[in-house]
Amino acid sequence: MTLEITGRSAADIAASVRALIERGALRPGDPLPPVRNLADDLGVNRNTAVAAYRQLTAAGMVVTRGRGGTHVAGRSAVAQEGFAADSVLRDVATGNPDPDLIPDPSRALAGMAGRPVLYGEPVIDPGLERWADAWMRADLAPSDLRLTITSGAADAVERLLAQALVRDDAVALEDPCFLTSIHTVHVGGYRAVPVPVDDEGMTVEGLRSALDQGVRAVVCTPRAQNPTGASLSERRAEQLREVLRAHPYVLVIEDDHFSMLSRRPFRSLIGADHRRWALVRSVSKFLGPDMCLAVTASDPETAERLAMRLTPGTTWVSHLLQRLVLTLATDPEVAAQIAEAGAQYAARNDAFAARLSALGVPAAAGDGLNLWVALPVPARDVSEQLMRRGWLVRAGDEFALADASDASRRLRLTVHDLGDADADRLAADIAAAVRAAGGRLVAPEVE
Repeated sequence: MTLEITGRSAADIAASVRALIERGALRPGDPLPPVRNLADDLGVNRNTAVAAYRQLTAAGMVVTRGRGGTHVAGRSAVAQEGFAADSVLRDVATGNPDPDLIPDPSRALAGMAGRPVLYGEPVIDPGLERWADAWMRADLAPSDLRLTITSGAADAVERLLAQALVRDDAVALEDPCFLTSIHTVHVGGYRAVPVPVDDEGMTVEGLRSALDQGVRAVVCTPRAQNPTGASLSERRAEQLREVLRAHPYVLVIEDDHFSMLSRRPFRSLIGADHRRWALVRSVSKFLGPDMCLAVTASDPETAERLAMRLTPGTTWVSHLLQRLVLTLATDPEVAAQIAEAGAQYAARNDAFAARLSALGVPAAAGDGLNLWVALPVPARDVSEQLMRRGWLVRAGDEFALADASDASRRLRLTVHDLGDADADRLAADIAAAVRAAGGRLVAPEVE
């Protein structure tokens, strides 16, 4: 097949290939010319052709298969959190909070009052600003901060990256990684540089390697990392701050998504002298996903640029929603409900991990809504077995950025809303699925 790829720059070559894909001249699965051949045909440096393919890969237009070459990507949907559409299986892969543990906003709605807000007025409700300022300052080393309100954490992270980066810039992401972060970087056309995560959070060597590769931003989950449940230890946080000390202008974004529900202390990568930083806290986990509001504290320059990113579209988050969040967040009864919800998530996950361990699938619960379960066989094989038993689970390789060897033998489960009978059945079915997939169960330790 002869392709009419043209261009002298990486951007022009990428645009030419994109046009061929859009016109249907290239279809999913079709191969692209090898880099060396393309460079020779166009009379350009090999690095220019490499950069063009890299841009197309970052945009999701093509996939690279090592020695198998570069091919047009399929149109499969990017994995997302939430319920699976049109599934008749019992879904334990949602990543959702338990609706029974979300505070009822009806009483707060009935008591809300305030005059209408008009164009040109301050974008942050004064009451929410005072509360949020105290909430964020309690955990931050830098004293000079500004607040921004966005329509959720994903909205904040997307706009923070957009105000600091251009297409093909490198971003350090945890590996395994939160699906929304993968999607945000993919859609933005940035290059994801994986940083391994262990039980203490983002690894020191992984971050150092990412910085050596020239990342311009780091996205980190300081506690309740999704999917692993890991939280930064104080030792690890101090080590990571030391690594970042030599890179004060790399944008550090901390997504503290579990905040008020977390059973772990907050420990930050952001040092007192770091120049570009942002701490994002959404209310979706403790007040519900439909409460599309997040508070971002950042350095003044980042805040100013973030505000500029808001102006072309949604200039402000509804003040009615801001007042509702404030009313709920400052209600002592709601605060007690949130604390109880955090305790229940932890207890239910611990109980399910104990069920699995007793059946020969060693498991331990981290922090957060989910369990990250290690298996002795590929998770895809176990997933298929569980589908035959009526369960829909999520295999760990969906969260992997680089080496999927460990993640491919993991399941991420959302089980906190299961009753005892269903939890017993799921645990037994997982053990049976492991056996059916050729895995060996581990005899539980006798105390």
